Amino acid sequence: MGIATINPATGETLKTFEPLSDQQIEAKLQLAAETFRSYRRSSFAQRSAWMLRAAEILEDEKQQWGRLMTTEMGKTLQSAIAEAEKCAWACRYYAEHAEQLLADELVQSNATCSYIRYQPVGPVLAVMPWNFPFWQVFRFVAPALMAGNVGLLKHASNVPECALAIEEIVRRAGFPQGAFQTLLIGSDKVQRVLEDDRIKAATLTGSEPAGSQVAATAGKLIKKTVLELGGSDPFIVMPSAQLDVAIDTAVKARTINNGQSCIAAKRFIVAESIADEFERGFVAGMAALKVGDPLDESTEIGPLATPDILDDLDQQVQRSVEAGARCLTGGQRLDRPGNYYPPTVLADIPESAPAYREEVFGPVALLFRVRDIDEAIALANDSPFGLGSSAWTNDETERERFIDEIEAGQVFINGMVASDPRLPFGGVKHSGYGRELGAYGIREFVNIKTVWIKEEAESTGSKTE
Repeated sequence: MGIATINPATGETLKTFEPLSDQQIEAKLQLAAETFRSYRRSSFAQRSAWMLRAAEILEDEKQQWGRLMTTEMGKTLQSAIAEAEKCAWACRYYAEHAEQLLADELVQSNATCSYIRYQPVGPVLAVMPWNFPFWQVFRFVAPALMAGNVGLLKHASNVPECALAIEEIVRRAGFPQGAFQTLLIGSDKVQRVLEDDRIKAATLTGSEPAGSQVAATAGKLIKKTVLELGGSDPFIVMPSAQLDVAIDTAVKARTINNGQSCIAAKRFIVAESIADEFERGFVAGMAALKVGDPLDESTEIGPLATPDILDDLDQQVQRSVEAGARCLTGGQRLDRPGNYYPPTVLADIPESAPAYREEVFGPVALLFRVRDIDEAIALANDSPFGLGSSAWTNDETERERFIDEIEAGQVFINGMVASDPRLPFGGVKHSGYGRELGAYGIREFVNIKTVWIKEEAESTGSKTE
């Protein structure tokens, strides 16, 4: 796919871009390396001032940034504006806390003085996806730049204007030229950039195959990586849950960002005794959502980002129904211009169906019934993914079991999975490794240096007159 802005609501190509030449890539890599040498010595106070200014730009111009996101990848305008606001939140969090999170840590040892110092590693390559075109980037930018690193962004090829806008925001905020640069390149150039000695580490949010390829290349070169990959998050509802709240949240959790979110709830696992009531309410809630123009404030579900994503989702649904799954609502692509797919619920899904094992990236919910908590946990863990999870119960024993036994990087009790700058974010199994956000996120791309100092005692030998 070429680098272009194609409106998902209409299919219209609005703007195309020429990929950077090898010479242009070289110039950007050299600028990053040169900038790092001086930028790493900037003070936390100076970086904080720049980062707070970035937050102001994001908030002051959130309507503009929101419209850009909606035009490029189809999310509803209100959710896009909220995304710009969340980016500002992350900038403020790290502007206010980075110095404390990276402060020297004293450790008692047999030295006179020993401590841990956190130091930046250098230029970091960020390979980012289209689904949250600002947020995915800023949750890297804010901690990485506050730690003293510099960044190079290879964004998804269908959101080039978002990529350039983020570079503009960082530059307008006052950061030095070269502290953060966008690389308008195709996926075929990623390995060449990653292999360059000036790139010290990489982070990728995206598909499992893309993550595996980046990890393999980085591994050969002994370079640090953080991977946030796919998810097939379980949403478990037990009899003690407040059912009406769980149902309302379930609809939102599945359809946030038009269903295109790694941490969207995808597999709804419901105790048999309340399954009929949950199914009625959930299906009605999904069917009632308004699908349409994402710039219309009344729209609740916009188009999928690309025609390929629409085709893949439709094929997963059709093949799953052919395998024996039952479609309770939706299930057929909409006959209109743009990449529209209706909110869909599948039930009675056999293990042979694609929807049972694969990540379903769109507004399609998978509904399962279980006898008890043992079966719920077993089904929740019967997935190659382990990103997030949500469990609904007011039983203390059940709560502890979900926290302890669900194989995921995050467990939310009686709430929807969501990223938060204050808390670490990441997964296990095929959902990746490493963490973004919180204290652990800012410490991923630093040298955790041990400092050990022994002061020698003064000589007390006698002097000869």
